[in-house]
Amino acid sequence: MAAAALGAANLRAQERAYDLVIRNARIVDGSGRPAFPGDVAIRGDTIAEMPKVNGAARREIDAAGLALCPGFIDAHNHSDYSILIDPGARSMVHQGVTTMVLGEANSAGPVAGKARWAAPAAVTERWRTLGEYFRLLEKRGVATNIASYVGLGQVWECAVGYDMRRPTAAEMAEMRRLVAEAMRQGALGLADSLITPPSSAATRQEILDLVRVAKKYGGIYCTHIRTEGIGIFDALEEAIEIGRSAGAPVEVLHLKIADRALWGRMNEVVAQIERARASGVRISANVYPYFAGQNNLSAIIPPWAQDGGTPRMLERLRDPAARARMKREILEGLPGWYNHYTATGGWEGMLLVALKNPRNRPFQGRRMSELIAARGGDPVEVLFDVLLEENGSVPCVYFHHREEDMQLALRQPWCSVASDGLAVRPEGPLGAETLHPRSYGTFARVLGRYVRELKLLSLEEAVRKMTSLNAEKIGVRDRGVIRTGMRADLVVFDPATVADRATYEKPHQYAAGIHHVLVNGKVVLENGEDTGQLPGRVLIHGVTEP
Repeated sequence: MAAAALGAANLRAQERAYDLVIRNARIVDGSGRPAFPGDVAIRGDTIAEMPKVNGAARREIDAAGLALCPGFIDAHNHSDYSILIDPGARSMVHQGVTTMVLGEANSAGPVAGKARWAAPAAVTERWRTLGEYFRLLEKRGVATNIASYVGLGQVWECAVGYDMRRPTAAEMAEMRRLVAEAMRQGALGLADSLITPPSSAATRQEILDLVRVAKKYGGIYCTHIRTEGIGIFDALEEAIEIGRSAGAPVEVLHLKIADRALWGRMNEVVAQIERARASGVRISANVYPYFAGQNNLSAIIPPWAQDGGTPRMLERLRDPAARARMKREILEGLPGWYNHYTATGGWEGMLLVALKNPRNRPFQGRRMSELIAARGGDPVEVLFDVLLEENGSVPCVYFHHREEDMQLALRQPWCSVASDGLAVRPEGPLGAETLHPRSYGTFARVLGRYVRELKLLSLEEAVRKMTSLNAEKIGVRDRGVIRTGMRADLVVFDPATVADRATYEKPHQYAAGIHHVLVNGKVVLENGEDTGQLPGRVLIHGVTEP
């Protein structure tokens, strides 16, 4: 009997055994409540017990002196294609990101009708729909979880092409069909970038029609508003009214005042959003903790000159009469158009991210003003020539907003953190270009600079803005908080040393102070080193029928 009882006890002990226990941590659980000491036990992909764990585990991590929080949810990320080149998502994992939310003006799918294939040459697979893209990610594996919006620009290009004109009734019907299809396949909602052609051609009513389709499936309206400079208040009101009319939540991407003429007026932007929230509109926003953004040098070209896409723009850049008109409008402005040149305040406010032409390559990572000075001649004519030499595309960092405005936005309880970056790595093709440091540093920068150094936020509030607040916005219910039964997406970090190291001049540098990262219970970063595991999942939006 004694032997039988002992055997039964051992069996019960085995049944209670955990795969992993993190012990002696300072737990910042993502809810915003004060941190507390404790342990977290993981069985499979789930948090099985906390805050005191007595049972045995196959493996333990001693987190004494360290903080433990939910994995960071990057609510605005551009890794749609880079994760097919490096599924390890290195620059994101090294700053504690466990979920990346993709899709803005464009999304990985659908790719149909008049849309051109947009993936880089290094991506050899092909797909037609967002659902097929999701299945490809699951087949190949990825280190982080993935979710995606369907992009307004994407469905526009499928149905209308690259023309900036009014869609026909048949084309609008096709766009509604494509949005519904993507929602049934798991998209979070509709996203747009109304500053970017051809999406910028869409009217408020056309956007509303598509948001209403997404709303039938429980979708969100996620928007890069029409302008972040002169006209920002009207652009924000457009987003508010679309959300109100559709009855859909609205998320404003990378909230900022990106025009020197309006610096210092973020308090008015905040007040406008607060009024909308008080009136019943479910509007919120996110920011990245930097004072520069990234777009393309071609964004300086007026929208009419981009009608028809890059090939037509290049034709106009070769036309002396069109060049003269473009030059005048760049220097003097154009009603209703966000002018990157005037907003930035000059050529020195532009850092050239990637250049391919041998003549221009030495200026990669340097300011546009330096290239112009080396060339000599009229600066706008140099711009036109460079765009021709680079086949119409030069990724560019624009220094167009200021720290104080960003900090005011970041302090708002409805404003979360998102990188607007992408997963890259220092080695190989993804490390060949200069890029915005946010791709390596966003989340670590919040913890290091804005929590520890400036004390703008408490540690608990900063973590909430990077975890549960983003989970709530996108409708993910099993992540974002450390609680029994939740998925084990976790980050162990040192609050005393966590920091971003990436700079504008040398961006390819991993964040410091992130010790361990777990995704679905698997360790993807151990003692600051990649493990090579790819346990990420596609997070399908839960409503697939209207």
